Amino acid sequence: MKQIIEISHLNKSFGEIKAVQDLSFSVREGELFAFLGVNGAGKSTTINILCGQLRKDSGTVMIDGADLDKNRNAAKRDLGVVFQNSALDQPLTVRENLRSRAALYGITGKAFEERLRELARLLDFENLLGRTLGKLSGGQRRRIDIARALLHKPKILVLDEPTTGLDPQTRSLLWNVIGDLRRRENLTVFLTTHYMEEAADADTVVILDGGKIVAEGTPLELKNRYSGDFITLYGISEEEVKTLKESFEYRNGGYRIAVPDTAAATELILRNPDVFRDYEIVKGRMDDVFLAVTGKNLTGGAEK
Repeated sequence: MKQIIEISHLNKSFGEIKAVQDLSFSVREGELFAFLGVNGAGKSTTINILCGQLRKDSGTVMIDGADLDKNRNAAKRDLGVVFQNSALDQPLTVRENLRSRAALYGITGKAFEERLRELARLLDFENLLGRTLGKLSGGQRRRIDIARALLHKPKILVLDEPTTGLDPQTRSLLWNVIGDLRRRENLTVFLTTHYMEEAADADTVVILDGGKIVAEGTPLELKNRYSGDFITLYGISEEEVKTLKESFEYRNGGYRIAVPDTAAATELILRNPDVFRDYEIVKGRMDDVFLAVTGKNLTGGAEK
């Protein structure tokens, strides 16, 4: 599978602040790539460089084989970007907003109307075309933002905190649409998010801290490397749990024990069959991984 984004030894400073430090990673075509970090970790700086909105200090950025420095227009045509804040005009209708954006890519007339119908059906905004953007709900505006980013059929969709503040129904709709586009069109999705359940569905996760990569891998690899497993026992007394001679905490009606991996969990269960009458084993979550790697919790809020 080819690499559609390749970033090598990227650096960017703002005065004394080193926002991005020797950053190198690649994104495979068609994958969901999650780019995580707390506010100030360097995510937005990297995205702004990737999208051609910010000049880097050094390093190289390749988008589908095109060097961003040498062929900026070709590289940018491959990108569709959904920023944290809407890039659309509040006084204009949905149709007017999308028509003006499509014209920038040379999509006009019949070609525009066909693409508009396709996106309106896909993102369920056929009944909103005549309404002004300022009168739409946050979830409705976000659907139009994504439609704008998809007008020119980009190879890569950059989603910068796309679902922050949205209701669960709208979040589900957006991810269903994005999943469908990935299957049908081999769309590559470059995601930043504060919702760890979204990152857990990614093919590859990169975690930034202080402008540097501190962890990289699949969600399963990262969970195995940094979080271990958790066993929760139900229907037993605290005295029985203490006989296991393991650290535990009481949580949600059960006693939770952290173990290094599934093999350690199996060994503990086989040694103590009388205690493990009702239990469950779960992998650590991406929240646990992020905390282990950075020492910080990844909470809601936009990066400044």
